[in-house]
Order: sequence, then C-alpha cells, then structure tokens
Amino acid sequence: MQTPPGLSAAEARSEGASRQLILELAGPPGFGVEDFFVSGSNEKALGVIERWPAWPDPVLLILGPDGAGKSHLGAIWAARAGARTLPAAMLAAEDIEALAASGPLLIEDLETLGGAQTQLFHLLNLAREHGTALVLTAKRSTDALGFDLADLLSRLRLAPYVEIGAPDDALMRAVLVKLLIDRQLVVDIRVVDYAALRLERSLGAARRFVEALDREALSRKSRITRQIAAEVLRTTGAETLPGADRTEQADQGPT
Repeated sequence: MQTPPGLSAAEARSEGASRQLILELAGPPGFGVEDFFVSGSNEKALGVIERWPAWPDPVLLILGPDGAGKSHLGAIWAARAGARTLPAAMLAAEDIEALAASGPLLIEDLETLGGAQTQLFHLLNLAREHGTALVLTAKRSTDALGFDLADLLSRLRLAPYVEIGAPDDALMRAVLVKLLIDRQLVVDIRVVDYAALRLERSLGAARRFVEALDREALSRKSRITRQIAAEVLRTTGAETLPGADRTEQADQGPT
C-alpha cells in the first residue's frame, strides 16, 4: 500500500484503521416501527399493518417498487405477529402443510417464486383453511408477475392488497437526515435538500449515497459541501434527472 504524502507508514496505518472503525460504526438498517418514516407514499399501507389482527382476510399483498419500503413494512408486521419470514425463492423446498400450520408467515419477493407456483397456491388455500395470517410482498401487481397457473392467479386476485409508492421528496429528506445522524455527519440542511431532489426515488439509493458521502468526506478530511454531494451523486450513478422546477429549487443550495 502506498503511503499518502506527508504521513509516515505508522500514521497511515493508524488513519486507515480509524477510518475503517468509523465506517463500521454505522450498522445495518433498522426495521423497527420507530425507524419507519411516514409520508404520503406509505401512510395508507402502514395503517393497514397497524390494524392487524383485525383484518377481514388472513392474506395481504404489499405492492411497491424497489426501495419503497416493502421489506421494512413486512418486518414491522412480522414483529407484531410473531411471523416467520421466508423468501419466495425458498418456497419450493418447504413442507407447505407444515409451513401453513406453523403460524403467521411473511413471504418476500414474489417475483423470485420460480417454479413454486403450485406450492404457493396450496399455501394460500391452507392459510385460509387454518386462518393463518399470510403477507406477501411484490414489486408488481398480480397480473404483472408472469404467473401462468390460473388457480394461483385467481387466489391472488381475490386477496386484499396495499400499495406503497416510490418515496416522495419529504420521505427522502427524512431518511437522509436519519442516515446522516446515524453516522454522526453534520451537513447543512440545504445540502440535504439538494441531494433529496436529485436522488433516485429509493431508500436503498439514499443509504448508498450517504455511505459514499461518508467515505468521500473522510478521504478528503473535509466537511460535506454541495460540491462534494454533487460529485458523489455523479460518481455513484444515483443522480436522476429532476424536472426543471425541482432543479431550480435544488440549485439554490450552498456551494
């Protein structure tokens, strides 16, 4: 490893260890209800989850695009219900009767179901027969999932569902502020506004952006400015093309 100019090898090792420790202090995302930010894009869906177990049907579909918060909402319900969480891709290897009888269940990412359509059909039937609460998450509506088992499609079309929209500007701002606080980063709120208006509408994109921003600020030993934020947005590929009105608002931030 090349030693940075002006530092001895020992100082460079010490600095590298300190930077690594600082980066590792930021743990995995929290999936508790206290970590869930409510906005117009997810308020209705959260309300449905909070009404459990007073649901008119034991089955619920949670629909929404990547990064909208489906897994977080599912995790909130799973904690309340004491539910087991299972990726749809693993359903083919499960004993469906035992699974349906084991209690509340969260099945994640129906797009990855693969060849287990028959198993899911039986699971839906058994969940209703046993009165077992079953929540399923998917990016798309039932008819857009590409399933070709007519009986399964019929069951899914009958199931109640809630939709989560892509995060709106208010939610992106709130999430960015929370992620920055978690990493003990001090950032001008106008820089947060600048990033929130330009970031891909995804909570995952917000997390990746803050991680990259943290690394960049540490490497430069600099406070986080709009210029640094703009460079990170470009280099991480997280920048979207906002409308003219949003661009005008964003450009009023500090440099």
